[in-house]
Amino acid sequence: MPNPATPNTTERSETIHLRNSPDLIQPLGHYSHVAVHGGLVYVSGQLPVDQHGTVLSDQAFDVQGLQVLHNLDQCLIAAGTDRSRLVSVTVYVTDIAQWPAFDAIYADWIGQHRPARAVTGASRLHYDAAVEVQAVAALS
Repeated sequence: MPNPATPNTTERSETIHLRNSPDLIQPLGHYSHVAVHGGLVYVSGQLPVDQHGTVLSDQAFDVQGLQVLHNLDQCLIAAGTDRSRLVSVTVYVTDIAQWPAFDAIYADWIGQHRPARAVTGASRLHYDAAVEVQAVAALS
């Protein structure tokens, strides 16, 4: 059994790669679109903001949901993988009654692949968005 007080130098020496998608607005906060480490891609929460920085919070839920999934695709591409390699997806919605609508959009977007997923209600999201998605994927 490894001693937790003794770091595994093999694991610690692996570089963490931080990347931003050239097809999305660059992060306005102190974060990167994706972090790649240990064969996994960690995607920061994606909001309904288009590539020009236009916030779509005033649009219908399905428009926001499609934009968020498009942004997720762009992040995965920037990391060198795609939605078929998603391991886990976390979805935040400000109205849990929208869960069925998101599930339909998501099912159409992802097809037969069924990664682990959580959908949770949130009282409020940045920009007053109705939906936000973060994810973890395996490298291709």
